[in-house]
Amino acid sequence: MQIWNWAMGALQVLALLFVLIIGIVAAWAFVLYFLDKAQTRDAILRNYPVIGHFRNWFSMLGEFFRQYFFAMDREEMPFNRAQRDWIYRAANGKGNTVAFGSTRNLSTPGTTIFMNAAFPPLDDQFASTEPLVIGQYCRVPYNAKSIFNISGMSYGAISKPAVLALSKGAKEADIWLNTGEGGLSPFHLEGGADLVYQIGTAKYGIRDEDGNLDEDKLRAIAAHDQVKMFEIKLSQGAKPGKGGILPAEKITPEIALIRGLRPGEDGISPNRHREVDDFGDLLDFINHIRDITGKPTGFKLVVGSSRPWAEFFELIIERGIESAPDFITIDGGEGGTGAAPMPLIDLVGMPIKEALIRIADLRDKYGLHDRVRLIAAGKLVNPSDVAWAICAGADFVCSARGFMFSLGCIQALKCNKNTCPTGITTHDPKLQAGLVVEDKYKKVAAYAKASIKELETIAHSVGVLEPRQMRRSHVRIVQADGTSIPLDRIVPSYNEPTLM
Repeated sequence: MQIWNWAMGALQVLALLFVLIIGIVAAWAFVLYFLDKAQTRDAILRNYPVIGHFRNWFSMLGEFFRQYFFAMDREEMPFNRAQRDWIYRAANGKGNTVAFGSTRNLSTPGTTIFMNAAFPPLDDQFASTEPLVIGQYCRVPYNAKSIFNISGMSYGAISKPAVLALSKGAKEADIWLNTGEGGLSPFHLEGGADLVYQIGTAKYGIRDEDGNLDEDKLRAIAAHDQVKMFEIKLSQGAKPGKGGILPAEKITPEIALIRGLRPGEDGISPNRHREVDDFGDLLDFINHIRDITGKPTGFKLVVGSSRPWAEFFELIIERGIESAPDFITIDGGEGGTGAAPMPLIDLVGMPIKEALIRIADLRDKYGLHDRVRLIAAGKLVNPSDVAWAICAGADFVCSARGFMFSLGCIQALKCNKNTCPTGITTHDPKLQAGLVVEDKYKKVAAYAKASIKELETIAHSVGVLEPRQMRRSHVRIVQADGTSIPLDRIVPSYNEPTLM
């Protein structure tokens, strides 16, 4: 009897709670109805109060459902599930063998197909990628060991644990890490990796109070043995013609101190370097940085048209090859960022598959193949992407978003909102707690090693001993009619005869 009374009492309490909840929901809907009718900013909510909110909720949820339930493996943008899954498996040290055949549509125009050799090298004839010297005319040249490295992601755009995991992972894999334009943080140095210091248009970390270059600060940066090179950022793929954007909510006191900013204000970089008005100024600026630091100095750009850059290479020949940049980083218009205007993301900048080839041909035409190293960037995250870039003329390939995926990025597209659920691009301590450095740095290293290993596998398959021996004749490009043509027939190279 007591159990019965207790059960009936519990049911009464539940019924009261249910009625209370219904009452609260009804009251909320009643108030919301009049608020929606009174507001003027949204016609849907004004005409369909309360139920109009479901449209916004479903729009937000649609992004989630498309990613996990509806989109096919190779349909998603900017990176599809097949690309991401390869990186996740590589980062976790899992085998990347698959069964039953490829899900890739080999008749899609633009698809790359590598040409396997009739008699590839035997297993004991394979060779690993050899180190390559960058900046042979510098006081301190850099003997770059890895063909695949980490592209620029600044402290501020990404979090402290993300920077530290990348640095430790880069050290573990023996690859370099680009600091991005946010300056040199203690976390870049703590990991022990080789570093490329990026000089953005705001000159964060090496600027005076007026935003001009502070040569003493530059010397102090160069004094770090880990800092191997300096990269002058002219532009980047996601926002050519506009400088970096770091929202105020992502600028902590520590980040502000490292960059030379005031907390609470947006970090907006100028759209170009004030010292550089033409190609002559660019060479002067490169040589000025190199003279001060003694270390290899180059620049990063997005190509709008290759035609003006012929003048640049002509000027190098006129001044002497010692005046040349030690490297050029080519970023494609499809490159990524944490925050950029959509018109620049969608509409401006030459894709990497055009830009790299054009700049490589200009470099080689003017006899600078062994003087100016080319670094390719811009959505190159899988071994096939890296292999294509080497065939096209790159000496090195760098990736940012590939290494973000190795850290656990789920492509939530929240990089600019300080709400990244994986802790990579947020400065919220609660969200950062999910990124455990001691676990993630191993995944960074594993992804890098797997990418290089499979790049070498492709190279061996096409019949060469190591990746830098690959040429345009080793890759075919699918055309509109579904047939493929060797890349060297589409764009002949200055360094190899054209094959049919």
